[in-house]
Amino acid sequence: MSLIRCSSLPNQTTVVLAIGQALFTAAISVDLTLTGLTGYELAPDKTLATLPFALISVAGAIVTLLASYLIESLGLRTAFVIGSLACAAGGAISVWAVLHANFWLFCIGTAGVGVYQAFAGYYRLAAADAVPPEAKARAISFVLTGGVLAAVLGPLLATYTKDLLPALFAGSYLLVCMLGLASMILFALAFKSRGTAIIHRDIVLGQARPARVIFTQPISWAALANNVVGGAAMMLLMTAAPIAAVAAGHTIDDGAGIIQWHLVGMYAPSLFAGGLIARFGLARVLIAGMVLTAACPIIAVNSQDVSAFYVALLALGVGWNFMFVGGTTLLARSYLPVERAKVQGIAEMLRAGVTALTSLAAGPLLVWLGWRGMNYICFPLILIAAGMTIHWINAEKRATAVPAAS
Repeated sequence: MSLIRCSSLPNQTTVVLAIGQALFTAAISVDLTLTGLTGYELAPDKTLATLPFALISVAGAIVTLLASYLIESLGLRTAFVIGSLACAAGGAISVWAVLHANFWLFCIGTAGVGVYQAFAGYYRLAAADAVPPEAKARAISFVLTGGVLAAVLGPLLATYTKDLLPALFAGSYLLVCMLGLASMILFALAFKSRGTAIIHRDIVLGQARPARVIFTQPISWAALANNVVGGAAMMLLMTAAPIAAVAAGHTIDDGAGIIQWHLVGMYAPSLFAGGLIARFGLARVLIAGMVLTAACPIIAVNSQDVSAFYVALLALGVGWNFMFVGGTTLLARSYLPVERAKVQGIAEMLRAGVTALTSLAAGPLLVWLGWRGMNYICFPLILIAAGMTIHWINAEKRATAVPAAS
């Protein structure tokens, strides 16, 4: 059996993954923009306002490991169609729930979008698994680039369609349903899954190691630090930001605009993040991501002007992108091909689980601590990510020094 070359992933497949990422980003941006506000309007208790939003991450966490094994057993195309179907169903349920002012049914609808998110999380990994180590960052960035335009258009479409149906925001969730259907059609008709269902099926490089061995590597610690811890800090603030902005006297449109620019920050750097890693090195880009992430709470605790919300959430988005692309690159380098499903599934489950917890905590924390108090919580999270990343950097230096000395 021969090794699969880079060229074995067709150009069309990479493009379809990027388009799929765009559809996912557009759909999820509607939920990110409006679900906190919709939950606040429908919730019988205002401390439950962010529960529908949090259930996106909760459902994603529950399904993530299953999604990994469905990809492994059914193939990428079938698995991604299943994920898209969950989005369409979740959007349709959300429409019905908003029209009938049913908070708990609305929670079920947003959970369906969370199932979609679990499958969409593997788009970038599918691209990374098909290229050699030195090309993984660029492959990941290319797929995430698909979300750049959607990050701009999604919140705009959410606000433009909010009055399309009799109940406020019901039309926006109809848009989510339609985007899910478009994603289903894309993967069903345009995605060439044969031969890429398990991209490295015929690569066997040694025996699979136990998970405890893989996840005690410094590179694995750094990957989890940037994907999981960095994602938790981002999700905590992003979930609460629109509600905090409205509470500070700004408009609903301001809340949508803040998330819009945050999403631009999350995905626009993908246009050049891979190039920055190639030029300046992975470690420097990861550290830059942490600095930018820390800039968000620094700005937020000093001002609640609408401009401060915009700048803080934009910096948070860019910081997350650098940490996410870099962390995913580290993760893709941490395992042997035979360990792919296990490692990806566990890592994605941890990432989704922690972000789900922070989403669930965002509403009560916003009520109890206020916007400024929530931002202080992020500083220790960023320090944890920095410490684990520095541990990997030092381990890499030691590993490089040993052959040189010998």
